[in-house]
Amino acid sequence: MLGHTMRLGNCHNFSDFRSLARRRLPGPIFDYIDGAADDETTLRQNTASFERCDLVPNVLRGVGTIDMSVTVMGQKLAMPVYCSPTALQRLFHHDGERAVAAAAAKFGTMFGVSSLGTVSLEELRKAYDTPQVYQFYFHKDRALNRAMLERAKDAGVNVMMLTVDSITGGNRERDLRTGFSVPFRLTIGGMLQFAIKPMWAVNYFTHERFRMPQLDEHVDMSGGAMSIGRYFTEMLDPAMNWDDVAEMVRVWNGQFCLKGVMSVEDAKRAVAIGCTGIILSNHGGRQLDGSRAAFDQLAEIVDAVGDKIDVMMDGGVSRGTHVLKALSLGAKAVGVGRYYLFPLAAAGQAGVEQALSLMRAEIERDMKLMGCSSVSQLSRANLRFR
Repeated sequence: MLGHTMRLGNCHNFSDFRSLARRRLPGPIFDYIDGAADDETTLRQNTASFERCDLVPNVLRGVGTIDMSVTVMGQKLAMPVYCSPTALQRLFHHDGERAVAAAAAKFGTMFGVSSLGTVSLEELRKAYDTPQVYQFYFHKDRALNRAMLERAKDAGVNVMMLTVDSITGGNRERDLRTGFSVPFRLTIGGMLQFAIKPMWAVNYFTHERFRMPQLDEHVDMSGGAMSIGRYFTEMLDPAMNWDDVAEMVRVWNGQFCLKGVMSVEDAKRAVAIGCTGIILSNHGGRQLDGSRAAFDQLAEIVDAVGDKIDVMMDGGVSRGTHVLKALSLGAKAVGVGRYYLFPLAAAGQAGVEQALSLMRAEIERDMKLMGCSSVSQLSRANLRFR
């Protein structure tokens, strides 16, 4: 723990956490987090999109106190950034979702649990009262879908989040080169990279068995992480359509958002079937390379449906100024993934807490410099696009 603390003292931004995670993780696992599809063009554009937008601050506005709280999908958040659900977190650090949930609760914000999560949604719901999102993948077996929805509702999940951009896996060539796949098929180079990071293996094998409790009842997990390959190839339904989602919305009968919406037409259909939120996302560039950056698409969708549904976005967010730009365009909140996964890999809960602390401090400082004492004062008047 002392070593973690000393190393964290040198982490002041996303790049620092990424470097620390790279030193700790075996190469194939680092590349699984860090990488994206095809030429990784969309991954780069996600961050570049913010760089094409300039902030125009106002001065002398009396900003002695700052209120950065927001309400999104009925959830009151103390800061406008939430931890998006991501898979396989206990591969990155043995505490996995427990560390992320604890950190999110400390900062009064929302976190997500994936269908491919490594800690049960019931355990996390009982342990923390901060808003919890459940990331759902749609199955060919409609009875299974209904059972999983009912389980999430019984657990007290606040928001159902259906991922709609992952009906098939993206072409992640870094994973192909190292052999990091599901199931694992490590190349010689990939195996060597595990061998030179023995502490990861020590932590992995000396803590509780790796499992996916959301799927234990539905998939044969006797092979641990490796048997999950059947889940992608046999159980997910690429034929999912709007009628299927409308039925899910009716069955859930609560806060329901679609993650991966990018077109105005789809945003309008989400409103029509009763969704309460949409998340503009290209899955961190991990699915369709060449997809538009969510930030570049944000204004168009806010203008079309922002008065009817809560619009959020993720992708490329690593600074408080990125968050302020998204909020100024009309996003209700902003999701982060790699921004907390690298700190998780580097130092567990302490890493995630430091990352969220840095983000909160940046947002507070940047709001003061913008002349805004509350999120409601942010507007497009404060933005210029190059």
